[in-house]
Amino acid sequence: MSSTNDMQPGCEKMKKTLRWISETLLLYPNKTRKEVIREAELRFDLTPLECEFLNKNFAN
Repeated sequence: MSSTNDMQPGCEKMKKTLRWISETLLLYPNKTRKEVIREAELRFDLTPLECEFLNKNFAN
């Protein structure tokens, strides 16, 4: 069983990803959310589960 410390790097990665998405949307209002999320998925090397989470909760 994994401890809370084992989960921390993933949590930090998602925090950084969400922060980057928010900042990018503010800096580039001409980009769509879907475009920015797709770029974040590549930039932060997200897992399929993390990508699904972003698309499900933040794409619309």
